[in-house]
Amino acid sequence: MTFDADAAYQAILARDARFDGRLFVGVTSTGVYCRPICRVRTPQKKNCRFFGSAAQAEAAAFRPCLKCRPEIAPGQAHPWTVMDASRTLAHQAALGLEAEAANGEAPSVAALAARLGVSERHLRRIFAAEHGVTPLQYVQTRRLLLAKQLLTDTKLPVSQVALSSGFRSLRRFNAAFAESYRMNPARLRKEARTTNDAALVDDPAVTVTLAYRTPYAVEPLLRFLAARAIGGVEKVDGLCVRRSVRASTFGTSDAAWLEATFVPDRARVRLAFAPALAPASAHVIAAARRWLDLDAAPDAIDAALADLPGEPGLRLPGSVDPFELAVRAVLGQQVTVAAARTLARRLVEALGTAVTTPWPDIGRAFPAPDALARVAPERIAELGIIRTRANAIVALAQAWPRISARLAKRTEPEALIAALCDLPGIGPWTAHYIAMRALGWPDAHLPGDVAVLAALRRLHGELTPRAAQARTLAWQPWRSYAVLRLWNSLETST
Repeated sequence: MTFDADAAYQAILARDARFDGRLFVGVTSTGVYCRPICRVRTPQKKNCRFFGSAAQAEAAAFRPCLKCRPEIAPGQAHPWTVMDASRTLAHQAALGLEAEAANGEAPSVAALAARLGVSERHLRRIFAAEHGVTPLQYVQTRRLLLAKQLLTDTKLPVSQVALSSGFRSLRRFNAAFAESYRMNPARLRKEARTTNDAALVDDPAVTVTLAYRTPYAVEPLLRFLAARAIGGVEKVDGLCVRRSVRASTFGTSDAAWLEATFVPDRARVRLAFAPALAPASAHVIAAARRWLDLDAAPDAIDAALADLPGEPGLRLPGSVDPFELAVRAVLGQQVTVAAARTLARRLVEALGTAVTTPWPDIGRAFPAPDALARVAPERIAELGIIRTRANAIVALAQAWPRISARLAKRTEPEALIAALCDLPGIGPWTAHYIAMRALGWPDAHLPGDVAVLAALRRLHGELTPRAAQARTLAWQPWRSYAVLRLWNSLETST
C-alpha cells in the first residue's frame, strides 16, 4: 500500500484517529515509527516515511515507538469488505498468518495457499503487493510486536514472553529482538515502563492494553452483552465485562477467565486474563479484539448507514467462545432474549463445569462440545428445551470439529453457513446469526428477522418482507451493523 505523502502528513498533523492502524510514520532522524495519533512532537515532513503496516515499517529498519505503542493499534478491520478480490485474498492470508504466528512453527505458505484455493506463487505475489513484505517478514513482525506488548504490560518472565510470542527458544527470541529493535528485551521492558509511566500492580493476572478507533459506542455494546449474559458465566459491571472461559477454548486443559475494561477517554481496553492462558496470549488477544470489534472502521460503517437511527461508532458484538455462541443461537430460536438466557443458564447449571475466578458471581464454564455430543437429547429436553432444539444442540456438538475448522479459516462465510444449514434444526437465520457473531461477518442479513421488519416499518411505513429485504441491499457490506441499529431502535423507541 502506498500513500500520497502530502495527504499522509496532514493525517499526522491532525493526529487523525481514522488512520490509526492503517498508517504508520517512520522518522528517519530517530529510526522510530509511530501511529498517526502519537502525541510526541510532530516530525518534519522531510524526515517522514509512510507505511501501510507495522510490518512494512519494520522491514525498512524502523523500530516501534515506546510512547504510542504500534503493537496495540487496531487492525485492518474485516477482510470481506475489501472490494478488490486480490486485496481480499491478501487480507485473508494475513489473518491466517496471524493465527499461526504464536504457534512456534514456521508458517507454511503452501498450506495457506491451498486452504485459500490459490497457488503459492500467486499468494506470495499478491501478499507482497498488498502488504509490502513477505509472509515470513509479516509473521516475524507480529511475533515481535506481541513480545513487546507482553514485555511492556506484564510481569511475565522473558522466557515465557518468548514462548508465548511464538519463538521456540529464548536464544532465537533474543537474537531476533536485538536485530530488529537494537536492544535486548530486558532493556526494552525497562525503557517502555519508564516512558509509559507503567506501575504494574501486584496481581497474578496477565493484563495487556488494546486500542480501537473512535468513535466507539461503548454503552450499546455493553447493554447488548448484559442482556444476554448467562448467570455464573458472564457479567457486565459498569465499563467492565467479565466471563469464564471453558477448557480447550484456547488450547488449555483447564477452564479459566478473562476481564475487559473500557477506558473511553484513552480509546483503550484493559484486558486481563488468568495466568493459565498466558501461553495462548496471542489467541486470547485476537479473540478479545473480535469479541469487542476493536478493529472496526467506524468512519466507513457510519457513512454507509447514515439513513438509519443510532449513534456513531456502533460495534458488532462477537464471541470469545464460538461454540457457546452457536448453542445460544439455537436456544434463542423463536423466543425472547430473556427466555433464551434462562435456557442457557439451565444448560450451564446442569452440564457446565466449575471454574475458579476472582469473582464470586462467576463460577461456571459453558459445556464443551465433546461433553454435549455425548448427552442424550432427552437429558437436554428435561431442562425445558423443546426436543427439536435439544436434537439440534447435540447434532451441532457432534459436528463441531468440522464446523470449527471452517471458523478457523476466517474466509468467506458461505461455506460455514451451508455447513450449519445441513444440520437438523438450524435454518438460515440461525446460521447467519452464528456467522455474524462467531465469525465477525459484517454483512449478515438475518433472513426473515421479525424485529428488523418491525423497525423498517416504523421508519418507512408498511413494507412487505420482500420490499424490506430489497432495502437492506443498500447497506452492503455492513448489513450486520444495520441489523444492530434497527434492533436498538426498537429498544429506545417510546
